[in-house]
Amino acid sequence: MTFSVAGRCGRTGMFGVAITTSSISVGSRCPHVRAGVGAVATQNITDPHLATLVLDALEAGSDAKAAIVKIVKDRPFIDYRQLTAVDANGTTAHFTGSHILGTNAISEDTDCVAAGNLLSTSAVAKGISDGFMADPSAHLAERLLQALEGGLAAGGEEGPVHSAALLVSGDQPFPLVDLRVDWEDSCPIKKLRSLWIDYEPQMQAYLDRALNPSAAPSYGVAGDP
Repeated sequence: MTFSVAGRCGRTGMFGVAITTSSISVGSRCPHVRAGVGAVATQNITDPHLATLVLDALEAGSDAKAAIVKIVKDRPFIDYRQLTAVDANGTTAHFTGSHILGTNAISEDTDCVAAGNLLSTSAVAKGISDGFMADPSAHLAERLLQALEGGLAAGGEEGPVHSAALLVSGDQPFPLVDLRVDWEDSCPIKKLRSLWIDYEPQMQAYLDRALNPSAAPSYGVAGDP
């Protein structure tokens, strides 16, 4: 009931995850990033804590493959989980348990790993990774969105999706981009695209306000001089 991409930008060192699913508020559970460390998606029957454990292992020096192997070993209920990760060197890794729902697939390419379950076809995963690779010069958030759109064009989920999220780390401990569609009856990926179009021109201003308010632009709202 989910498809996602975890990716890294080789130019900037940013990490990110884009994800969509049939259930509510996917952004609150499944995408995880840590600046300078990596990105992890945890999905299917989700245990968000697994992503924290994988990121901790990456930060401690494991690569993505070793981190996932370490975290899934002897883990209770791990057969119900699907995990992907990308590390600071662009190495990708994944785990799909034996009790994953429906048609599931993985596709890896440079600096990215795509995964899905309850897919309309296994070709969806490659559609996601192909979307990520379509424009390597674009901002990572844009590439991640193109990946979701590629998965949707390749057939998407078996049923309709209702929530979507886009999470990107820059070089600060807080996310550079954290956009969520918690519920949408028609197409949450389209709504997420609209949010990114609105947010991108303001992204640097919000970062500036956090780092140096005296140099940041005004909000341009009533009462703001």
